[in-house]
Amino acid sequence: MRFAETDNSSGHLIEGYDAQSVHIDGHRYHASLILTPSQIIQPWEPARAADLTREHLDAILTLDPRIIILGTGVTQIFPDPDIYFWLLERGVGVEVMDTGAACRTYNILMSEDRRVAAGLILG
Repeated sequence: MRFAETDNSSGHLIEGYDAQSVHIDGHRYHASLILTPSQIIQPWEPARAADLTREHLDAILTLDPRIIILGTGVTQIFPDPDIYFWLLERGVGVEVMDTGAACRTYNILMSEDRRVAAGLILG
């Protein structure tokens, strides 16, 4: 899906996505990545939602977000409850959704100047 209008003046904006890639600031990414308004971190290790560990999420926590958006691929797959609660115990909000929904949600939160980080699983 391609977004009709984009304005990346507030930071890195997702311009489009499909099942295998995300288009950010004129570049297409084909592997899992972490995205914040100020950073694109790639590669990000998990190739599938089932591979997600605390260490993967710790890489996101070091960026000091207030909310983490996890895009788990073509379908919404919740991480192990221990991992989910581990994040909540750190005072960070977390939303889990399919990667397409995560892209749209990230753009909205980023445009509102929220301290958001997205972990997007592709592949």
